[in-house]
Amino acid sequence: MLASEREVIKKVKSLEKSIKRYRGKNKLLYYKPHLKQEAFHKCQKRNRWVFGGNRSGKTECGAVEAVMLARGNHPYRENRENVSGWVVSLSLQVQRDVAQSKILDYINPDWIVDIAMLQGKASNPKGGIIDFITIKNVFGGVSRIGFKSCEAGREKFQGTSLDFVWFDEEPPKDIYEECRMRVLDKKGEIFGTMTPLLGLTFIYNQIYLNEADDGEIWHTSMEWADNPHLCKNEVTKVSNTLSESELATRRYGKFSTAKGLVYYEFDESINVIEPFIIPHDWYDIMSIDPGLNNPLSCHWYAVSPDGVVYVIAEHYKAGKDVDWHSERIKSICKGLSWHIGIGGRYEALIDSSAGAKTLSSNKSVVELFFDKGIAVNPRVNKDIFIGIASVKSYLSGDGFGTKLYIFNTCTELIKEIKGYFWASGDTPVKKDDHALDELRYYIMNGPKNRSVSIVKSDIALDKERLLAKRRARSKMRNFEFI
Repeated sequence: MLASEREVIKKVKSLEKSIKRYRGKNKLLYYKPHLKQEAFHKCQKRNRWVFGGNRSGKTECGAVEAVMLARGNHPYRENRENVSGWVVSLSLQVQRDVAQSKILDYINPDWIVDIAMLQGKASNPKGGIIDFITIKNVFGGVSRIGFKSCEAGREKFQGTSLDFVWFDEEPPKDIYEECRMRVLDKKGEIFGTMTPLLGLTFIYNQIYLNEADDGEIWHTSMEWADNPHLCKNEVTKVSNTLSESELATRRYGKFSTAKGLVYYEFDESINVIEPFIIPHDWYDIMSIDPGLNNPLSCHWYAVSPDGVVYVIAEHYKAGKDVDWHSERIKSICKGLSWHIGIGGRYEALIDSSAGAKTLSSNKSVVELFFDKGIAVNPRVNKDIFIGIASVKSYLSGDGFGTKLYIFNTCTELIKEIKGYFWASGDTPVKKDDHALDELRYYIMNGPKNRSVSIVKSDIALDKERLLAKRRARSKMRNFEFI
């Protein structure tokens, strides 16, 4: 073999290795959309929505769409340089676990110019919460993908001019309308991917029914059978376990009447567990919904290092004053060896109405609790729409198993979840929801594990939980909550 031939072969082999390395980094090269995903990408409308069942591929196509627009290499659209877009999730935790993770899957690390983090390190973006990421555009510019959380409120969505907004799951109406204004001057686009779990909301009227006859609106529905990667036998098994309304939304991505149980994701055989000894560094914070004639509800929340929430104790009583409730709450705290906050007071979240003066005192409920050694924070997000959606995401675990467990000693919370019904539209019946209100406050506030951050494998964490439960069972005969 001539020296020149050997050199050519050597260069070809080197090129093949480079291609393999590049393909290993670039998941976009392996993305093969199914028919409905392809229809979504091809559609030229500026307000496109995918109503899909869980695991139907809806989030996948949303992430790919956002990355292709930012890169400027979308095969079916007029591409731009220096693209700016938002990815909107219901909460920061959902952002990290779902949309953000998908976006990162489809971005070659070599494209990244900069990453700004809200939480965590830029060297490990999947483990934290991203504020924005800038990537190289194929036209030579730099595009920016920002991440937004609905729990931040409409005000955080003002001012910016955008080329696109992707809603991962259904947003509140005010945030949706605000984002429409953000793409107006650039003639940008909005697209959404969601499972219609909340019933006949404004999205049903404005997008699904298209009551205004907007020519720029397009939608499709995806179901499990559309995803070629799902096992048909498993699809059949799961389908057989679902009610008619659940099957409509969770498999077929169809809207159904909102009347019925609000938290139909709740499964008492899964979400309600026997108490076990919770490590103290899992303890998070209490949450209170105040009441006098109505019950005052208080629960104690703990969070494992992998983000699983445990409701571990309950105080629920009507017809008592703040002094009585404070003493009872502090007694339970002592029994749990609950951590004491700044100033030697226990800390809790509370309904914002507690900041107003009471009829029987010149002090507010917040001040009365403070005087009794409990520092309550009334700055909670009370948006019931986002709150319900956030609790639902914990109950369902977004398809990866529940992230909310309730000790069976918390009987009033369990009763309320089991009997919480929709009235009409997206409004629940305002009755027997005191524990559910403060559960929403807590989830919306963002559960936090207070222990030192140590990276552990899932197997190690499972072993820790199993060992803790085994130790607890041996002590449970003599263990009682105060």
